[in-house]
Amino acid sequence: MSLGIRPVALRKRGIMKDGFIRVTALTPKIRVADPEYNAEQIMKEMDAAVKKGARILVFPELCITGYTCQDLFLQETLLEGAKEALRRIAAHTAGTDALMFVGLPLEKEGKLYNAAAVLQDGRVCAFVPKTALPSYAEFYETRHFTPAPESVSFLSFDGKEVPFGQKILFACDCVEGLTVGCEICEDLWAAQTPSTSHCLAGATVIVNLSASNETVGKDSYRRQLVTATSARLVTGYVYASAGDGESTQDLVFGAHNLIAENGVLLAEAKRFENQGVYGDLDIHRLRHERRRMNTFPAPEEAGYLTVPIHMKKEELSLLRSFPRQPFVPAAGGERARRCEEILAIQAHGLKKRLEHTKSGCAVIGISGGLDSTLALLVTVRAFDLLGLPRGDIRCVTMPCFGTTDRTYENACRLTRTLGASLTEVNIQEAVRLHFRDIGHDEAVHDVTYENSQARERTQVLMDIANAHGGLVIGTGDMSELALGWATYNGDHMSMYGVNAGVPKTLVRHLVRYYADTCGNEELSAVLSDVLDTPVSPELLPPVDGKISQKTEDLVGPYELHDFFLYYMLRCGFSPAKIYRIAKETFAGEYGEEEIRKWLKNFCRRFFSQQFKRSCLPDGPKVGSVAVSPRGDLRMPSDACSALWLSQAEAL
Repeated sequence: MSLGIRPVALRKRGIMKDGFIRVTALTPKIRVADPEYNAEQIMKEMDAAVKKGARILVFPELCITGYTCQDLFLQETLLEGAKEALRRIAAHTAGTDALMFVGLPLEKEGKLYNAAAVLQDGRVCAFVPKTALPSYAEFYETRHFTPAPESVSFLSFDGKEVPFGQKILFACDCVEGLTVGCEICEDLWAAQTPSTSHCLAGATVIVNLSASNETVGKDSYRRQLVTATSARLVTGYVYASAGDGESTQDLVFGAHNLIAENGVLLAEAKRFENQGVYGDLDIHRLRHERRRMNTFPAPEEAGYLTVPIHMKKEELSLLRSFPRQPFVPAAGGERARRCEEILAIQAHGLKKRLEHTKSGCAVIGISGGLDSTLALLVTVRAFDLLGLPRGDIRCVTMPCFGTTDRTYENACRLTRTLGASLTEVNIQEAVRLHFRDIGHDEAVHDVTYENSQARERTQVLMDIANAHGGLVIGTGDMSELALGWATYNGDHMSMYGVNAGVPKTLVRHLVRYYADTCGNEELSAVLSDVLDTPVSPELLPPVDGKISQKTEDLVGPYELHDFFLYYMLRCGFSPAKIYRIAKETFAGEYGEEEIRKWLKNFCRRFFSQQFKRSCLPDGPKVGSVAVSPRGDLRMPSDACSALWLSQAEAL
């Protein structure tokens, strides 16, 4: 009989460009042992989810009948009712290309299985039975069910031969690389999980139909298990659990629905509310991560059956958000903990170098800017770790044509407050002599005018280090290295670059953290003023005593460039995809044309300036992105940027 629910029509929405696919974990409120009623609830949930753009829908384990039917599972009446409900649900999917997973008890050759029916566009695509059947503590599934067989076979359902087995994957053509595998509840808890086998066979998304009851603290373990599995298998994981409506004779179910992607929890339901959750999985990012991990093996599909699934490819507004500053930890305690960890990595890296070279002296060019400030703070920590006197940290301030009183005074105050020694070397006369030697007109403020100052400063630092048996500590950060915003063989060079793995947006937060936690009011005051000073190389004369050369006016906002850098190197995003997510992330802050302009500038500079990164000094990696030629970025200095620029130009 009809339930009075019309089949949904095919909608032109939902399948997303750029590798995204919307998934959902849903928990209908059911009645135990009432398949007809439950089918109606499932279809209503399905319709609502499809309207929201979901294209992979996951329902709980045995939800057509209810998980808590106990010995009623052995009744022919219930099994036939479940099959009839499945027919109605399958017919209801006609006209939509969403892939749906729904649980039911299913008989095959005289044995009963706890199975997931896989549905799309009016058909049953496959049945996936549960492998690990718990019969301990509150569970006794082996009383009723049989574990999944080793090999894939076929089951006759409504006159059609339907694949039946655990080793079945679903290859969706809407997103390149989107392949879905299925496991059921305890399968995830088992020592040898089907999801591991699925992912080794090529699955990039795992769905789990579950009926995990609630006990004290179990939600934390469940969350950790789902998230860790998604990280270990570099996959998307969609977990749908039973909830309100199941029998509470002995157990309570909380509908703890979860969606995770490569170790990140994208969505979590509030328990006990049968709350559906949605998430946009990034399949292209998962594939990029697997490509870069040589320990993730090539797919081994032996014994697997792959079912092709056709879905239309169309764009949809994203549910997920992208952090404006992906290198910067979340606010609160996590940020403080992460900042402390980064400073420790930097300081211990320098400590080892000082120990190895038997250097009791460090030389730093101190400008009053953010980067040299952070380098000095790190050096102080390294000296403290070694028990060396801070007076052997030789800070050198080298005023020239562009130096302002503000930065000069901050450099001096910072050095004194930290107990380091300060040397002033005014380089104006040396640079003017150099101009005369090479025939350069001082009135011409070109690149020669600027770089001569940077190289003179580096020469001074190197020679002072030689005179005292010390090391020149590099101050340049990773954002500058990515853009090539450094003078070759000038500030580009040092004997150990403590900031080489720290992007500009993170430099600011590290200095802020130090200012907030140092316990020294004078030091905190000078660090706060450094933070308020515009970023500048100070290579052009000031105007009315103020900085005239602001870096971000020339190369673009660092928060944009760090955003571009992270999603290109860490995630492998194309310029078009970066532009798309940048527009949404920075809406109201930067216009589309401005984002496009700086993205093109980033692509151009990133490729053209690789030769500077190819000969970087040593320095510690601190995060998941680095540009060292000996580590993360093995890139030819003469690689062509045409492909990236052409895509950026076409935006």
